[in-house]
Amino acid sequence: MTATLIQSPDRVILQNISWPTYQSLVQDFEADPVLRLTYDRGTLEIRMPLDPHETFKKLLGRLIEAATEELGLEIRSLGSRTCDRKDLSRGLEPDQCYYIQHEALVRDLKQIDLAQFPPPDLAIEVDISRSSLDRLAIYAALGIPELWRYDGKSLVIYVWRRGVYTIQNHSLALPPLTASDITRFLALRFPESKDQPPLGENQWIQQFRRWVQSQV
Repeated sequence: MTATLIQSPDRVILQNISWPTYQSLVQDFEADPVLRLTYDRGTLEIRMPLDPHETFKKLLGRLIEAATEELGLEIRSLGSRTCDRKDLSRGLEPDQCYYIQHEALVRDLKQIDLAQFPPPDLAIEVDISRSSLDRLAIYAALGIPELWRYDGKSLVIYVWRRGVYTIQNHSLALPPLTASDITRFLALRFPESKDQPPLGENQWIQQFRRWVQSQV
């Protein structure tokens, strides 16, 4: 095993890591949910997300959860649960993930085996400090149908179609929502102009709820 320290305060890269070692580390780090592990065929990245990353992760999660309530959709929230498959020798932890279209299929399951059940329908990837590994390729290998990727300025929606991710404006799981709408609401929470005061988080989510209601 060899370790490479990337020139960044938030990550370490380890080479030649076996699958059992990765699984052992996943279990060891369960008590420390701040750490994020990404595994790609022997290479392991350990990241320690900073405050902006965690803030936008929670904000995007709140948007999804509020939207499903306003649209009358059931949801299975799994946060940053580890999504991995031994047969692919790949795994990662989304910033947030949800079952929406397949919620009923996994509603009663305490632990979901991705070798037997579909992966989460929607995942969030906050990519302010870009990963050293190709996490998009890992999401694709795992078959995540929809991925929201936010870079701190704009959001891109990736939808899995015919074996590849394509960028589209509307959400697959939540059709009233568009990438531009989500970006606009995130900008309301942290406006760039000093003349525009930021909204409090609860005030912000209430405004979003009213907007969703107006769409339906």
